[in-house]
Amino acid sequence: MDRRLTFRRGDGPPPLGRRLAWLTVVGFVLLLHAVATHEVGERMAAFDLANAMPKRIEVAYVRTIEPEAAVAAAPAPPPVAAKRAPSRAPRRPHPAASAPEAVVAAASAPEPVASAPEVAASAVEPGPALAASASASEPAVASASPVDDAASAAPTIAAASAASAPTNVATFQWPGATRVSYALTGNYRGEVSGSAQVEWIRVNERYQVNLDLVVGPDFAPIITRRMTSEGKLTPGGLVPERYDEDTQMVMRDRRRLSVVFEADAVVLANGERRERLAGVQDTASQFVQLTYMFSTQPELLRVGNIVAFPLALPRTMDNYAYEVVDDQRVITPFGPVAAFHLKPRPRTPKRPNQLSAELWIAPELRYLPVRIRIEQDAANFVDLVISRKPEIASIEPEPAPRATFVASSSRTTP
Repeated sequence: MDRRLTFRRGDGPPPLGRRLAWLTVVGFVLLLHAVATHEVGERMAAFDLANAMPKRIEVAYVRTIEPEAAVAAAPAPPPVAAKRAPSRAPRRPHPAASAPEAVVAAASAPEPVASAPEVAASAVEPGPALAASASASEPAVASASPVDDAASAAPTIAAASAASAPTNVATFQWPGATRVSYALTGNYRGEVSGSAQVEWIRVNERYQVNLDLVVGPDFAPIITRRMTSEGKLTPGGLVPERYDEDTQMVMRDRRRLSVVFEADAVVLANGERRERLAGVQDTASQFVQLTYMFSTQPELLRVGNIVAFPLALPRTMDNYAYEVVDDQRVITPFGPVAAFHLKPRPRTPKRPNQLSAELWIAPELRYLPVRIRIEQDAANFVDLVISRKPEIASIEPEPAPRATFVASSSRTTP
């Protein structure tokens, strides 16, 4: 007897048993789809959670940082003339230059304005540079060793063989929360404008650094990028544990990158594992690490010095070096601010589309960067200039009194 799966018109309703069997099959298929959909949803949720940007720590900013008065520069004592012998022999020239003159000569500073940090150094007990051989948990962040052949010909920071702790670390207090806002200008296939913020937040012995960049108007940005670094604080400064980067561009897919810092390795965004170098920083933490270095070792901020540390970028990790090339006055909405200009040492060979960042560090504003210029080449760059006084939150502890170095140059930079 034939059994048909379909029924023609006029055959009448199918038997009850067949209808129940058909409904059972349909229900079973729907159940399998539901289970599969649930599993896929859970996996996607887990993937999104693992790759989500860290939650931003929210704080209320209640006051601003006022520029600190410069330390009075004491005039250098005149050289002591050699006593004449009883026979009135001709007076011989002084055999050696004074200590400040020797520092200027060693730094090869071409301008007399470099004497500002040199004179102000008398108000702060000079201390050694951080040792490059410090452990990863208390990393050294300055190194006298050259980064490349070009750096080897330049003056290096003082006393590479000295102790591994900053000079004024005992009196340094990590701020609770600080936010620096910038106006953005530049050129990328045409003129661009926007805004940026660097935010530092400390919770006990842990930190979060957020760097937000917006190209275009806030209500309809062309590009937005958030960079976040999280980790712990040690006597050697910041020890990153994770770096995350989130970029959104008009008409393009969203891009997420992460760098994970393990105990003995760094996992880059492309999955490549590199040995973790002592003192390594990431794209966002480097700015705060430099602020910490100069706050605890202000003698490093002299024209001609070089400050170096390993830097883990999303796709590569290597030693990077900044040279203190000049001191200038940066024009801001609240007046000119004295700052030291740090420029990265040339790297050879230069990779295509390689970015470089120049910094202007202001001692009178707690050694915060008041200008950051990020350049790909002469035609593509962004220039960030501080747009208001830095803000601090209510959880901010009162800073300990300290001396500061300030630039004395009358030159200005917009």
